[in-house]
Amino acid sequence: MTSMGKTRRMMSVGMIGAALTLTLAAPARAGETPAAATDRNAAGWELTPTGTDARFRGLAPVDRRTAWAAGSKGTVLRTTDGGRSWRDVSPPGAGELEFRDVEAFDARRAVVLAIGEGEASRVLRTEDGGATWTESFRNTDPRAFYDCMTFFDRRHGLAMSDPVDGKYRILSTRDGGRSWEVLPSAGMPDALPGEAGFAASGQCLVSAGSRDVWLATGGGATARVLHSADRGLTWTATVSPIPAGDPARGAFGLAFRDRTHGIAVGGDYRKDQPSPRAGAVTGDGGRTWRASATPPPAYRSGVAWLPHSRNAALAVGPTGTDLTTDGGRTWRTVDTGSYDTVDCTADGSCWAAGEKGRIARLSVRKGGPGTA
Repeated sequence: MTSMGKTRRMMSVGMIGAALTLTLAAPARAGETPAAATDRNAAGWELTPTGTDARFRGLAPVDRRTAWAAGSKGTVLRTTDGGRSWRDVSPPGAGELEFRDVEAFDARRAVVLAIGEGEASRVLRTEDGGATWTESFRNTDPRAFYDCMTFFDRRHGLAMSDPVDGKYRILSTRDGGRSWEVLPSAGMPDALPGEAGFAASGQCLVSAGSRDVWLATGGGATARVLHSADRGLTWTATVSPIPAGDPARGAFGLAFRDRTHGIAVGGDYRKDQPSPRAGAVTGDGGRTWRASATPPPAYRSGVAWLPHSRNAALAVGPTGTDLTTDGGRTWRTVDTGSYDTVDCTADGSCWAAGEKGRIARLSVRKGGPGTA
């Protein structure tokens, strides 16, 4: 592609992101629900036909046409037509596994993480669009429970387990998930009593750039965010303002648009419990965190920056979707549908997934300022 063609493509993607931000951010009229305002502004989540009732907490959109989702009952789905149809590419015999994270490199190559104690935690990889799968890791330590996974590039990635012997366990791959090794724990700070990660959205472990990675925690006295600048060898821990102090409370999801600017969301996942201060932001790579001035109004498990935006992001949870246009300082509910995780792609698309087979794509519909 010529430099002029690349410039035009980036301008188009930027306009899509701007259109999504503007339409979602428009205020509701008096007496109008956020969902109705979204419809009026011709933008919002558009559910896609998945043909399953699995709960999808793992989501990996590749681009505007290709996306992968992983969920309960060993279910893995893939679309290559923008969500108009989904193909069940679940690994054979995986019906007892709980997939909670998926990382995809293209329409053919993807890695999925199954969670659980002992051998229930596994990693599987496909190189042919899900036609065949290879198990590349099976946990044999009954004390370990793997929660999340992230990749820096097509070769280097990490997965994390809840603390073993008082420290989070980090699994590393250098060959795209074909093989894995447990990293030394010498550079990992001690975990707090009762502290763990949450396998709620595939976003308790996230990366930005070629070496930086962050880990969100809860359950302990405070909700912390751990950061490593050397692909998981050494870590520092920082307290976040998201409330913890209970096994159901803490920081659930993270999103970094670069090595510096990040957002954390969480709360209390129990339906009958409030979730005050469910959002926080950092502008220094996670060394310090500030509570959102107007946080999401309820528990949120997933968060993602809108494509090519410095200030707009979406947060999702069982009671709705919230939008920020100021980098996470203030949030406003724009949809009341249930989703567990959300992610956006570099070419201008955003996707969300959750319970009862729900997978949706954010779109500016006909009559709006563009298409997503």
